[in-house]
Amino acid sequence: MTRTQKTALRGMLIAVAFVLSWLEAQLPPLAMVPGVKLGLTNLVVLVAIYRLSTMDALVINGIRILLVAFTFGNMFSLLYSFAGGMLSTIVMLLLKRSGRFRLPVVSVAGGIVHNIGQILVAMVVLESTGVAYYLGVLWFSGMIAGAVVGMIGTGVVKRLPEEEQRG
Repeated sequence: MTRTQKTALRGMLIAVAFVLSWLEAQLPPLAMVPGVKLGLTNLVVLVAIYRLSTMDALVINGIRILLVAFTFGNMFSLLYSFAGGMLSTIVMLLLKRSGRFRLPVVSVAGGIVHNIGQILVAMVVLESTGVAYYLGVLWFSGMIAGAVVGMIGTGVVKRLPEEEQRG
């Protein structure tokens, strides 16, 4: 992949993540449970993890989080999104790098860890550990959403060229 192609791909991934965030915000909560979402933007993170560099994945997700928070959210949504999004990206990068897990499993782990990051922020913001009871519901939803996004992500990643290794 040329430098120009990589730059274009980065820009497109940020734009697609922004649009997917907006689209997901328009959907009613899944299963009528507050905070449960499909996590469509995780598709973009998975593409970045599997077809670009570690730094690209972190930067693309970070820019997406900032854009969405400043456009549709507030400081609290920024805190929750940043904690969940970056923690899940780091865990997915580590699992992918280990070479032991396929993309759908990496995605499921990302969905679960995203929810853990958000609950940790909620515990700090609310100064209470009482919200930890919600982890069971969020873990289950994170597994389901992660599996769905992981299956879609597998198809998307297969259709994109791998980054050329320079040595």
